[in-house]
Amino acid sequence: MIPRISSALVLGLAALVLGALPPASAPAAAQASPSDGIDFVAYLELLKARARGEGVSPGTIERMTAGLTPNMRVIALDQNQPGSATTRGYPPMSGYIATHVDAARIGGGRSVYAQHRDQLARIEAETGVPGAIIIAIFGHETSYGRVKGDFDLARSLATLAWEGRRRELFAGEFVALLKIADKGYPRASLVGSYAGAFGNPQFLPTVYLRLAVDGDGDGRADIFANRADTFASVANYFRDAGWRAGQPWGVRAAVPDGFNAAAYKTRIAAPQCPRVHERLSMWKTVAEWRSLGVVAQRGLADDVMVSLFQPDGPGSPAWLVTGNYRVILEYNCSSYYALSVGLLADEIVN
Repeated sequence: MIPRISSALVLGLAALVLGALPPASAPAAAQASPSDGIDFVAYLELLKARARGEGVSPGTIERMTAGLTPNMRVIALDQNQPGSATTRGYPPMSGYIATHVDAARIGGGRSVYAQHRDQLARIEAETGVPGAIIIAIFGHETSYGRVKGDFDLARSLATLAWEGRRRELFAGEFVALLKIADKGYPRASLVGSYAGAFGNPQFLPTVYLRLAVDGDGDGRADIFANRADTFASVANYFRDAGWRAGQPWGVRAAVPDGFNAAAYKTRIAAPQCPRVHERLSMWKTVAEWRSLGVVAQRGLADDVMVSLFQPDGPGSPAWLVTGNYRVILEYNCSSYYALSVGLLADEIVN
């Protein structure tokens, strides 16, 4: 898997950063200007120059930057992201699952899946990515297209670039957004989350340019309203991230009483999202886990590499997760998110 921003999408989900803790309290006051003191109007000229240098047309630059002012609410939201590198407490997974894999989301997912079953089957045949996983992502990201955000993306991204804490990241996203606008999308349609994610799958602009695809042959990759393009683009993302065809994301596991899971804690320090990956165990084959008394409750070949994940501790539900679970983490590096996506996908087709 290639290194990603959020896999870009992490930045667009304020409640799911650094382990995806539940939403924090109201945003703290944001600082009024970046630490280097540069004026917003002056910094915007630098962004315009960069966009011109990367081939964005003058007309697009003008319409996408006309009247831009910094959005202090965006800075406040960004500075109030939950979690920290030193915090090691985790809210119960069971509560998160109860609210994110509920009857409404399951029912909605089954309905969308039934409407597009043939199309999803074709996508799975081409990419190896199951339709249920695609629909589960669609459900988690935007409640099946109903909640996509209403922030002016140009204003949000210019603000975050100007603020400066992750200047190069957001400057790149701003220029990528202008390249998308250069394809003919009006500024009014380019709205989304405060951190720049947009459309049905909540892609960041750089992800859109790299991985969004035309799913119905009309010459456009419209992830705003076109479900064929949305589904094909999510599948392309997962294929690019290394999804293994024919392998589940994970299965429930039976763990014997008194099992010392701490003895099998991973010793690998992940370079990205370490707080998420440190919660997984060592990776062993299904057969090796079975020899230790940990038994998969559904069929997995003995040689499949899996990790034990029992987020709420001894006596609580446990799973053996495969490499495909890590692919879901590429989409959003949150154990809460990844597990709930996998469980929702299972419910959609059950």
